[in-house]
Amino acid sequence: MFWKNWSSDRIGVGLAILAAFGFSFKAILIKLAYTAPGAAPVGPVTLLSLRMLLSLPAFVWLGITSSRAAPPLTRRDWGMLVVLGLLGYYGASLFDFLGLQYVSAGLERLILFTYPTLTILIGVFFMGKRLERREIAALLLSYVGIGLAFVHDLEFSGDMQKVIVGSLLVFGSSVTYSLYLSGSGPMISRLGSTRFTALVMIVSTLAAAFHSLVSQPLSAYDLPASIYGYVIAIVVFSTVLPMFMQSASIRRIGIARSVLIGTLGPVLTIFFGWWILGEPMSLAQAAGTAMVLFGVFMVSRK
Repeated sequence: MFWKNWSSDRIGVGLAILAAFGFSFKAILIKLAYTAPGAAPVGPVTLLSLRMLLSLPAFVWLGITSSRAAPPLTRRDWGMLVVLGLLGYYGASLFDFLGLQYVSAGLERLILFTYPTLTILIGVFFMGKRLERREIAALLLSYVGIGLAFVHDLEFSGDMQKVIVGSLLVFGSSVTYSLYLSGSGPMISRLGSTRFTALVMIVSTLAAAFHSLVSQPLSAYDLPASIYGYVIAIVVFSTVLPMFMQSASIRRIGIARSVLIGTLGPVLTIFFGWWILGEPMSLAQAAGTAMVLFGVFMVSRK
């Protein structure tokens, strides 16, 4: 029995590490798609809609299998799914894809990682919760760390306007995702995490596809094979597989440990940004990363 539990624990940790690896590589693949040599520039709306549409079959299948023998959805359930779908994997992803045109993959990942602290602030301002001293310290650490990473990008980019615009867009992504998380708790309790995630992803995909259809011609999808290769890699290795692995990890080791292991993500993104994209590294960036990760650790632990 001890061996069985120990083996399950190791599998859970391994799955959490692989999920962090997959999610961290998303920004790298998006940047590669934006700068693919010999290809016409691909826009963020096109890239997002392709990512969602190619992921759709997996989530339709997941939605069907998880809805068997489940109670029917009420009108209020559908309303909440639409709102959360627009906030979550459509709205947050759109801001993220837009921001990655202007900032480094490392800064993008660090700003996105402020969502635990933003979720706390949403609870304070809109749900009547009180800040603890530990949470105040975590907030200060996280945002000073973001400031250091911002200065790093500004120093090596030399274009203040681009870095500011990109940072604000990615921060908008983090805010939107935090709102999604704040509203998803009751729905997950009612529908279950698998069914809820599948239905929210379907709503998000429809929103992304509609946005693409009304904002650009179909010729926007006339892209070289290299771009579609990056999109397929984003779908398989940075969307579908990490989501399944993270879910399986949470079932084995719990959400707290899974989230803490996920703090590997920004470190991996910065490393791959330096190794693959040639993004510079600096002491300020390293210090900022450490502060953000420690801040997330402080608000994630019991």
